[in-house]
Amino acid sequence: MSGEKKGLFGRLFAGLEKTRNSILSGMDSIFNGFSAIDDDFYEEIEEILIMGDLGVNTTMKIVEDLRQKVKEQRIKEPSACKELLVHSIKEQMNLGENAYQFENRKSVVLVIGVNGVGKTTSIGKLAGQLKDQGKKVIMAAADTFRAAAAEQLTEWANRAGVEIISQGEGSDPAAVVFDAVNAAKARNADILLCDTAGRLHNKKNLMEELKKINRIIDKEYPDVYRETLVVLDGTTGQNALVQARQFQEAIDVTGIILTKLDGTAKGGIAVAIQSELGIPVKYIGVGEHIDDLQKFDADAFVNALFHAKTED
Repeated sequence: MSGEKKGLFGRLFAGLEKTRNSILSGMDSIFNGFSAIDDDFYEEIEEILIMGDLGVNTTMKIVEDLRQKVKEQRIKEPSACKELLVHSIKEQMNLGENAYQFENRKSVVLVIGVNGVGKTTSIGKLAGQLKDQGKKVIMAAADTFRAAAAEQLTEWANRAGVEIISQGEGSDPAAVVFDAVNAAKARNADILLCDTAGRLHNKKNLMEELKKINRIIDKEYPDVYRETLVVLDGTTGQNALVQARQFQEAIDVTGIILTKLDGTAKGGIAVAIQSELGIPVKYIGVGEHIDDLQKFDADAFVNALFHAKTED
């Protein structure tokens, strides 16, 4: 493994410590403690996975797949099931290639999320990473309803060394996006990152606001590549899945940013979101530093959950 990749995996491994501890101790006692593969064995696995916030539906799919593989391969020893289980979980998360096309095209990225999930921080980190890749990035402070949202985003813009377009608190978000789109075109920006509001308690207003923003982008920048990312707080577990579903009902979500995984034992929610909703988790947050917002890698993620040591 390259130094950079090893460093990323090390941070991921450290960030998932609470989730791994929650899952791994229970799993090891099952695989090493059972003398036969029977219904009790599978029920214990189900319980551990559900406690790790993989969710009931996803857990049932995984365990059913495990049963099938055990039967097909005529496996008799419980200890031989661990890697089969790991492989089955990776399959649940594999939705094909996680697309990051927006990085290499002229793009407008709408970022949505309710207050407190780490949306502004995620946009700032993403802007910094894209700038470091040599991209010309502009931010739009279109979450105009939350007090101090624009000020916080401006701080991140200054930190990342990128331009920000904003208006006064309470102004029309679509007007901010209009200005930002025209600025992006005039300055030949590669990527426009738009911070937008996510008021799920009133989905109708949210829907109308986003429709208006989308109409402006379609009219002013018809050929630009579009991405819509929803930021979710990993510490909320199944509530994050509920939020993702609600946003999916309101808009065409193309990806998830799952934050705060370093502070929770509920990291299995990443598996549930991909398996149940078919929305790829594209980024995960496993710490405070800018590099702790990582592109999602299903193999690395599951390995970090089920293996007690970091990779060599």
